[in-house]
Amino acid sequence: MTPQARTRIAADIGGTFTDVAAFDEKRGVLMLGKTLTTHHRLISGILDGMRKAGVTIEEANLFLHGSTIAINTMLERTGAKAALITTRGFRDIYEIGRINRPDSFNLRHRKHAPLIERDLRFEVTERLKADGSVYQELEMGEVEAIAAELERLKIEAVAVLFLHSYRNPAHEHKVRDYLRKRLPGVFISASCDLVQEYREYERTSTVVANAYIGPRVDNYLGEIEQEMKSGKFGGKFLVVQSTGGLYALNEARQDCVRMMESGPAAGVIGTQALCHVLGIDNAIAFDMGGTTAKAGVVREGTALVTGSVMIGGYLTGLPLLTPMIDIHEVGTGGGSIASVSVSGALRVGPQSAGASPGPVCYGLGGAEPTVTDANLVLGRLDPKRFLGGEMLLDKAAATAALKEKIADPLGLSVTDAALGILRIASASMSHAVKGVTTDRGLDPGAFPTLFAYGGAGPLHASMVARELRIPQVIVPRAPGHFSAFGMLLSDFRRDLVRSQFIGLNAVEMGQLETWFAELEQQGLAALTDADLGTRKIVIGRALDMRYVGQEHAVTVDMPLSAFKRGDKKALKRAFDTLHEERYGRGSPNEQAEIVSIRSTVTGVMKKPKLEKIAKGTAKPRKEALTGTRKVYFEGKGWAQAAVYQRDALLAGNVIAGPALIEEHATTTVLQPGDTLKVEPYGNLQIAIAKK
Repeated sequence: MTPQARTRIAADIGGTFTDVAAFDEKRGVLMLGKTLTTHHRLISGILDGMRKAGVTIEEANLFLHGSTIAINTMLERTGAKAALITTRGFRDIYEIGRINRPDSFNLRHRKHAPLIERDLRFEVTERLKADGSVYQELEMGEVEAIAAELERLKIEAVAVLFLHSYRNPAHEHKVRDYLRKRLPGVFISASCDLVQEYREYERTSTVVANAYIGPRVDNYLGEIEQEMKSGKFGGKFLVVQSTGGLYALNEARQDCVRMMESGPAAGVIGTQALCHVLGIDNAIAFDMGGTTAKAGVVREGTALVTGSVMIGGYLTGLPLLTPMIDIHEVGTGGGSIASVSVSGALRVGPQSAGASPGPVCYGLGGAEPTVTDANLVLGRLDPKRFLGGEMLLDKAAATAALKEKIADPLGLSVTDAALGILRIASASMSHAVKGVTTDRGLDPGAFPTLFAYGGAGPLHASMVARELRIPQVIVPRAPGHFSAFGMLLSDFRRDLVRSQFIGLNAVEMGQLETWFAELEQQGLAALTDADLGTRKIVIGRALDMRYVGQEHAVTVDMPLSAFKRGDKKALKRAFDTLHEERYGRGSPNEQAEIVSIRSTVTGVMKKPKLEKIAKGTAKPRKEALTGTRKVYFEGKGWAQAAVYQRDALLAGNVIAGPALIEEHATTTVLQPGDTLKVEPYGNLQIAIAKK
C-alpha cells in the first residue's frame, strides 16, 4: 500500500458476474467494474473487474470481499470429501434429524441428503454431561486409529462434534489440535469454534457444512490474498459475513459458514442505508442476478437477522446455526433455463446457464433459452448496448432457440413463449418476497417499497411489484453493482451467543448483565485485534425465549434501557408481543424462560457519503432521450417505448411509461401507466400503476 492509498475496493463474486465497486476517499469518486465470473480461477474475474473500474490493488487501503461461492458449493454438492468424528452412539443423528415430515401428504417425499455419507462418520468413546462435566474420558487411541483411516481414504476435511461441547470444548479441542498435526493439509473444523448453542442435530449440520465447503473457500480466499500481496497490497482484507457485517480474513478461512450469504447480505445492508437516507422505515430488498433471485426485509430501519436457517429450503434443506440476514432465495435469475416438461408444462429454472456457456444470446455456446433471451426477444434489452456495449447480444440466435425449444413444442408464437417465461419467472420471484414476509408472520402490506437491484432486478421489478401489489419500486444508483456497493457501507461485526437455560422469573438482572458482559468482551477483543479505527461501538442484546413447556424459542431484541432499569417486565412484554406477531397469539399470563443469550458488537466504520445529483426540471434533457424501441408488454402488446440514458437524467426528472432507462449493467423497465421520478440522490422512484 502506498502512503497515499485512500481507495476502498469491494468485490462481489456471483454465479454469473463478478462486480467491483471502488471508492476514492480523497476525491469522493465511486468507480465500477463488471465482468463474467471466471469459475476456473476466481481471482481473474476480480482483477478484470478492477481493471474495468480503473483501480489497482496497490492504491487500496481496504479490500472487502463477498461471494456466493460458499452457498453454491453446498447447494451444488461440489464440496470436499469430508468425514465426521462424533460421540459414540451418535453418528446417525445427522441423518435422523428431527424426524419431522415437512411434506406430510407426499408419499414420494425424500428427506434431506447428508453431505457426509454414513461410512465416513466415525464414533469415538467420550461423553460429557449436560452441564459440561466429564462423564466418560476421551479415548485418544481411537482417535489415532481413525486418523490413520482418514489418511488412507484421502479425506480432505474433517468435522468434529461431541455431545455438549458448547458447555465444555476440551474434548473437541484436543481432537482438533491432534488432527491438525497428524493430518497437515486437511481442513479440520470443531463445532465448539462455530456454535455455542444447544441442539446436537443443528450443531452437527453446521460443522459438517463448514468442513464440506471449507477447502474450496479456504483455497480461493488464499489465492486472492496471495494475489493481493504480489500486487503490493498493504491494507486490510475483510470478508462480508451473512449478517452483512465484516470479519477478518483469517477467521473467514476457518469459519466459512459465516459467509454463506455474504454477497446477498451486502445488498440488504445497502438497502438499509438507503432507507435511512430516504426516510423509509419498512422495505423489501429484491436482488435478481444471473443465477438466483433473493429477497430480504428492512423493518423499522433495520435489516432482519435470524439465528438459524435451512439451506436448500424447508422440505429437504440442511440447518445451519449461524446468524445471517433473513434472506429467501429462489432459483430464478437472468440465466435460468426455460424448458418444456414431459407433461407439456413450461418451466423456468432452477437450472441456470450461468456465466459459461451462458444464455444463447451471449454467443458463448449456450443452446438452451433463458430469461435473458426472453427479455431480448421482447425488446427489453438492446443487443448493442448490453454492459455498455462491451458484450453484443445475438437476438436472432435467441429467437431461434425460443422457437425450437419452447414455442413450437407448445404451439405458441415466439412472443407468447417469451412472455410466458417472464410471467413464470415473475411468479417464482414473488415467492422469494413472500418467503421473508408472509412466511415470517409479517404483513406484506406493511412494506410498500421494493428496492430492486442486481443485473436483472430492474428488468423485472415492475412485474414483481404488480404480482404482490406493492405500490412503489426504487432502483438505486448502479443497481448492477449494488451488493458490491453495499459492502462499502458495512461495519465490523461480531455476533455471539451462549445457551443458558433459566426461567425469566428466576434469573437476576445482575446475572443477565454479567453473562452479556462476558460475551461482549469477546466481541470487543475481536474489534481491537482488527485495528480498523472504528468511529464508535454499538452493542445489541437479544434473548431466545419461549413459554414454559414449549420446544422452540423466538429471538427477541432487547433494548439496553431495560437492562439499565433492571426491568424484567419489559423483557416479558417484548417477548409476548413478538410471539403474538409471529404465531398469532401471545400469552402474557404464562411464564417464560430464557434459552440463549445473544450479543452483537459492531464497530462502526467510516463510510462513503451518498452524494446528491444535479437538479433538473420535470422534463428530462434532450440528451437523455436516446431513441425509441418497440417493446412487448402483457395486456398491451407491442408498444413504442422511449429509451433514456440514466447517466443523463437529473433530479426532479419525471418519465411516464412505457419507457426503458438504460445504464451500464442493467435496464429499468417502466410499464404503461407507471410513473418514474428521479429523487435528489439519483435513485429512480417508480409509482406502479394500479391494475
